[in-house]
Amino acid sequence: MVLWIVIAVVVLALIILGASVLSVMGRLSGLDRALRRLLLRQEQATRLQQGAEELQQKIEGLQKRAEVAQEQVAVIKAGRGADNGKHSLQSAPAAW
Repeated sequence: MVLWIVIAVVVLALIILGASVLSVMGRLSGLDRALRRLLLRQEQATRLQQGAEELQQKIEGLQKRAEVAQEQVAVIKAGRGADNGKHSLQSAPAAW
């Protein structure tokens, strides 16, 4: 009689253990999906960061080009000598 009680307790414990394992396994699939989404977002963030760095480099290059262009414009304006913006060649009559 005691043997049957022990067997019943062990079987009940195994059933409870099995139910717990199934519950945890169900949650693991959800965690796996969440992990995959996070990895995908991490890849996207890495790509965006690389794109932002490339864009930053392009902007720096454009800034340098704009500074050079501004310096060239300043040199051209200084070479004209007139504040009205007309070049000295423009005031001379055309020879053609």
